[in-house]
Amino acid sequence: MSVLNRKMLKKSLRNCLILPFSLVPWLSVGMLFDSPANALPGESTEEVTTWIQAHPTLRPRSGEKLFVQKSDTAAQRFTFQASVLPPGKVEFTKNRSQIRTERISMFDAVNGITIARLQESLRVIYGLDIYQDYNRASVVYQYPNQSAINEARLAKTPIREALRGQLRVGDRYVYWVEVPQPKTGKAVNGQITVLLRSDLDKLEGELRNR
Repeated sequence: MSVLNRKMLKKSLRNCLILPFSLVPWLSVGMLFDSPANALPGESTEEVTTWIQAHPTLRPRSGEKLFVQKSDTAAQRFTFQASVLPPGKVEFTKNRSQIRTERISMFDAVNGITIARLQESLRVIYGLDIYQDYNRASVVYQYPNQSAINEARLAKTPIREALRGQLRVGDRYVYWVEVPQPKTGKAVNGQITVLLRSDLDKLEGELRNR
């Protein structure tokens, strides 16, 4: 690799990578574009646990299974969580052996969080196939609309007004992206969730009515 290419790669990593700085040395160009997603919603908890344990970026600590947390400082945190529960409001589920959602959450009070950084995290964790499925996905719901903003202002609920998000339906999965954007300053946290298409109606209904 030429000196120029190395400099460009380092600059790209500094500007685009969305994970805490402690994860940067584990990333490579091959992982960013070619790493296959071997365990996703719909698969068994055992398969997903094994995938997490072997994932070169997630690298769970001893005792971590379906929930991985990394933090450089109190100002920067990254979590990955796989769950047998559907997204949104908690409800009882009989099947405790199948993963239904996988969520990437980030907090960065130093650099801030954007939807672009969350999208890049999707590619880092899952590889190009899922990233492309996300990019091709249709936006079926986006919030807030003006009516929701007016209601939030009338009710004096700035947190609700600040939430910016969307639901996207791909050929393989549904993607829920959410970033609380304050009126002033930068957003410091956000999440992107991969879920089963069969759970779309539940989540969309809750988001529209909350």
